[in-house]
Amino acid sequence: MSECVDGGVSVKMQTTTVLVKADDYRPSEDEEFMNERQLAYFKQKLLDWKDDILRESRETVTHLQKETENHPDLADRASSETDRALELRTRDRQRKLISKIDEALRRIEDGSYGYCEETGEPIGLARLAARPIATLSLEAQERHERRERVHRDD
Repeated sequence: MSECVDGGVSVKMQTTTVLVKADDYRPSEDEEFMNERQLAYFKQKLLDWKDDILRESRETVTHLQKETENHPDLADRASSETDRALELRTRDRQRKLISKIDEALRRIEDGSYGYCEETGEPIGLARLAARPIATLSLEAQERHERRERVHRDD
């Protein structure tokens, strides 16, 4: 709030600060694939995702520490244990996801990010935007899933 004096009359004015992301950049098919700007975009996206997961993980630990009460009712105790097991399983999945995010960040540093591990072809911006940890192109991923289904059915 700022104050403005106009002809001896004090007038309070509300000032609003608008925070705009410094760079509203979105990768485009019209530019060179995995140029410096695209790499910076995906690196930031991965770092933000990792930060969110770590924050949620800290919140879970805090919640689990607070939730160490002993429930006298068997149904309440069973419900609490089920909730705890689900949270721990979710955190384990997220721990594995952090490992994949770290691998993607390493690929950004070594210059292999965005290229299919199987074919060496570009993965595609739409796929990377949806799944920034992707290591296979859509076609290679589909082949991989078909092979898994065939072997699973054996």
